[in-house]
Amino acid sequence: MSTPSGPPAPPRIPEAVHRRRWAILTVLMFSLLIVVLDNSILNVAVRTLASPEPAGIGATQSELEWAINSYTLVFAALLFTAGLFGDRIGRKKVLFFGVAVFGAGSALAAFAGSPGELIAYRAVMGLGGACVMPATLAVLMDVFEPQEQPRAIGIWAGSVGVGMAIGPITGGLLIEHFWWGSIFLVNVPVVVVALIATALLLPDSRDPNPGRMDPIGVMLSVIGLILLVYGIIRGGELADFSTPSVLLPMLGGLVVLVWFVLHERRSDHPAIDLTYFKRPAFAAAVTAIALVFFALTGVTFFSAFYLQSVRGYGALEAGLLILPLAVAQMVVSLRARLIVDRFGARTVCTVGMLLVAMVLGAFVMFDASTPLWVIEAVLFVQGSAMALITPPVTVSVMQSLPREKAGSGSAVSNTFRQVGGALGVAVLGSLLSTQYRGAIEGHLSAVPIGARQAAGESIEATLAAAERLGPAGKALIVPANEAFLHAMHLTAMASAGVALIGALVVAFFMPDGRMKEPAPDAGPTPDRGPELESAEHGPGRTLPDGPRPVSENCRR
Repeated sequence: MSTPSGPPAPPRIPEAVHRRRWAILTVLMFSLLIVVLDNSILNVAVRTLASPEPAGIGATQSELEWAINSYTLVFAALLFTAGLFGDRIGRKKVLFFGVAVFGAGSALAAFAGSPGELIAYRAVMGLGGACVMPATLAVLMDVFEPQEQPRAIGIWAGSVGVGMAIGPITGGLLIEHFWWGSIFLVNVPVVVVALIATALLLPDSRDPNPGRMDPIGVMLSVIGLILLVYGIIRGGELADFSTPSVLLPMLGGLVVLVWFVLHERRSDHPAIDLTYFKRPAFAAAVTAIALVFFALTGVTFFSAFYLQSVRGYGALEAGLLILPLAVAQMVVSLRARLIVDRFGARTVCTVGMLLVAMVLGAFVMFDASTPLWVIEAVLFVQGSAMALITPPVTVSVMQSLPREKAGSGSAVSNTFRQVGGALGVAVLGSLLSTQYRGAIEGHLSAVPIGARQAAGESIEATLAAAERLGPAGKALIVPANEAFLHAMHLTAMASAGVALIGALVVAFFMPDGRMKEPAPDAGPTPDRGPELESAEHGPGRTLPDGPRPVSENCRR
């Protein structure tokens, strides 16, 4: 029988990749876990790091903020660039590099001899994290078909809950039984396992038509983000956003970012297609991410001081008390897709943002004797609210872009999140510090004049000064607690207001899309992208363009 003439049939997607997609997702979660784990561990260690040597390194309030924000600064500034390089040279390569750098930075941070060294090594960890975060989501989008992506993203987001659950407990155990550097050293074996699994299981993928590189756009994005985030962090450190050392970097960063936008609009090969922001699903989602992390990051920072300094719990106890938040986020993230299928993304995300605002408002009720069950209930609702927001907005961002642009799309989303988080720590941390100092200054008469400014910087500094005064210092404990609670209440109210703004943005601008999976016989799905590994094609081989039928294994 003669064979009909015509173009050759398009190649099938290798089923080996699809059979491994859930194993690949496990590796991606493991890689993401080390980034989340480190930050959640650090939250319960801030009090220890503030202690004098040998228990800690004597970090001041501003140095603690920089230990957190040096990571955020580098992370936020390089996320977009890392996403672009992942699309261009291969996401597996960028992910492997990021995990390795993160591990090296962790090992160095474990043996830091001063707050300055810790801040520098945390910046190295930020470089690694910037390569890890967009690459994990980009690989996920490449190996899963659209109908399975919401479920996979829900599981991916749930790994954040796993990290938040394991981190504080692990950090508490390590702080109570070992030296403070163990909270960083624990990352090293996790990194080794992640590197081996990445090398063995992950396929490589990239944009098949990346076009010419845009070095000017990349340079402008890095410089603009560094200046802007540095100014924000510096303002939080000084508790004053009007000084030249704050205003000049912030304004300079904004000018450079405007220049970046104008350059991208004129370029025939832009680093990012700014028309993405004309899509309501994309623009509303990234704005919601920035606002919710602005509201929550600052609160997470002062929650550790509330539980440990005001309530007197140890690092391990504080870690266990945060467990309801992590468990709720982990469990609800896995079910978020089904909730969105029924009620729509806009409704679910709006309710989630309103719940976040309500939870932050509940902090106003907290005092030195609030029952533990109330705190635990509030933290559980907070975790549930986050789980209602993160998966649907992530799906909205990623599915509104072409798959081959997954790396840069993920990077834009995460850049907004990190800049929002940096603003949260800086602005809300500044508000907390300013209000605390104003409330405690009148009670520091027993402290030597030369030490009063340092003693009024934070509740931990005040309690340290009280301990040095001996019996006379006991009179400072109650005023310090009251001053901190007053500052925390005002900061929580400001956070709740930001979350309400986020709820309005979502309610008015986010499309009410569903994330339902199509029926098994729904037919072929959109093009998967070229970079897939199989026994037939070998690692890193490019498959020819054209429509590709979906394997039965994928449909199942």
